Amino acid sequence: MSETSVPAAGATPMTGDPAEVELRLPADGAYASVLRTLAAGLAARVDFTMDDIEDLRIAVSEAAAMVLDEAAEGSVLDCVFRLQPGQLAIAISAVASAPEAPDYESFGWQVLATLAAEAAIDATADTYAVRLTLRSSLES
Repeated sequence: MSETSVPAAGATPMTGDPAEVELRLPADGAYASVLRTLAAGLAARVDFTMDDIEDLRIAVSEAAAMVLDEAAEGSVLDCVFRLQPGQLAIAISAVASAPEAPDYESFGWQVLATLAAEAAIDATADTYAVRLTLRSSLES
């Protein structure tokens, strides 16, 4: 790239500074593949291996399913990805009419707890959110 060239829109080199990407989708399971595809693409930017990316896809699917189960009809799924070298932190949330307390015995939670370096569920009076952090196995 020449000195006068400009990187593609939104492209930033992966330095130590975190970058954030936000995605808003209808809170409908039909859009889960869009979320998984974006997550996989971002993970590749922070040097996740193919196995790491597959684990990430599974974790994102489970997190999204947990949020979609609690989402109010017609709400929006808010997804925020925070990228750092070798690490991807994800927050998936939606407005919820009356979210139930997190079920830490559920299969979905067990998957998240196994695949993610960190995972948490935030259920408030009007929002249900799942937050997770995954790290590249190359960072070990």
